[in-house]
Amino acid sequence: MPEDPEVAAWRALLVAHSRLVPAMERDLRAAGQVSLSWYDVLLELNAAPGRRLRMSDLGERAVLSRTRVSRVVDELAAAGLAERQPDPADGRSSFAVLSPSGRNALRRAWPVYREAIRTHLRAGLSAQQCRQLATLLEHAAEGAAARVPRMTAANR
Repeated sequence: MPEDPEVAAWRALLVAHSRLVPAMERDLRAAGQVSLSWYDVLLELNAAPGRRLRMSDLGERAVLSRTRVSRVVDELAAAGLAERQPDPADGRSSFAVLSPSGRNALRRAWPVYREAIRTHLRAGLSAQQCRQLATLLEHAAEGAAARVPRMTAANR
């Protein structure tokens, strides 16, 4: 009996993730750069208006769990790459803010990050296949996001 195409796609995604992430992490570490999880959070903060995000918004944007995002922000703050600032409008909330040192760390890591993508992802794919893969995964992510209710203060 042939394998279910959705199950095959899901398995391939999980296998690719389990192999690509550690390979990229090794490359970043070998070059003395920030970890992949730190890079992800720094990248999201750098792209945000004013280079700051509410922790809840950062938790939705980063590819890490919300708990892990909170730990990473604490680690980045201890390293001087980001800081937490209280939200004056909501005492229960805080912002993660990218520091100048964090921007510099992101800039230094970018060439290694980019080369790791080329080395590991492009090892078996053409540029066209990478574009197709990006489109397919974006559609899958959008479909999943449309089915998951957003967390609000009322349902936390």
